[in-house]
Amino acid sequence: MAPLTALLTAAALLTTGCGTTGTTHTPRAVSDPGAPAHEAAGGQAGKAAPGPQRPPGPLLSLPGLGPRTLGAVPAHTRQALVVTGEGRDKSRGTAVLYERDRPGAPWRPGPAWPTHNAVRGWTDKHVHGDLRSPVGVFSLTDAGGLLPDPGTKLTYDSGPAFTATGTGSAGEPLAGSFDYVIAINYNRRPGTTPLDWTRPLGADRGGGIWLHVDHDGPTQGCVSFEKKVMKHLLRTLDPAKKPVVVMGDASSLRR
Repeated sequence: MAPLTALLTAAALLTTGCGTTGTTHTPRAVSDPGAPAHEAAGGQAGKAAPGPQRPPGPLLSLPGLGPRTLGAVPAHTRQALVVTGEGRDKSRGTAVLYERDRPGAPWRPGPAWPTHNAVRGWTDKHVHGDLRSPVGVFSLTDAGGLLPDPGTKLTYDSGPAFTATGTGSAGEPLAGSFDYVIAINYNRRPGTTPLDWTRPLGADRGGGIWLHVDHDGPTQGCVSFEKKVMKHLLRTLDPAKKPVVVMGDASSLRR
């Protein structure tokens, strides 16, 4: 893990999100949005540990989630992006997008994708600068990026304010990290651009937690995906289906 000073320097070089009042995020690589997770995370030696296997066929419940976590998933939700971290203090994980035709219907799993989360792992009470990703169930309503709208049904804000600069914790360049982003509705006002700095819980509880393009290293609070996967998510998530992200380390999600 890089020294804390290096991580904070990387945050200062950014201008918008990822767990700080500025910006930070980190993803991993996948060759095809329809392919299972298998690629190594940049900035870390070896290949990524295998994530949860895609369950066969429709499911009556979201796998890997305990009663407390399932209870936080709104009954009307028909799209649930489940991000399962490898461990409480780990920065890698696996994500699966589950969909269903109507509330109460069986869930259909999609492919598994590798992810990065915060460099220090996960927390139940995220605070500004803790370098951990918040555990919980959060709605997804707003998106944006440096690149033009790829065809999403989410509200989309684009422009140069999404430019990422500097380097991450492993010295990797952050350029392109915010080509596509989806705001996670943690300590933010839904219905606004991901760049909005309104913090309903207060600035000390952090903010700017996004899904964004992977830069081959841990994030400061966000969850990152390979660029093709981000484009796929933007084109697939539908506000009419009330999408949410369910995110945390595996043991926390089983509660």
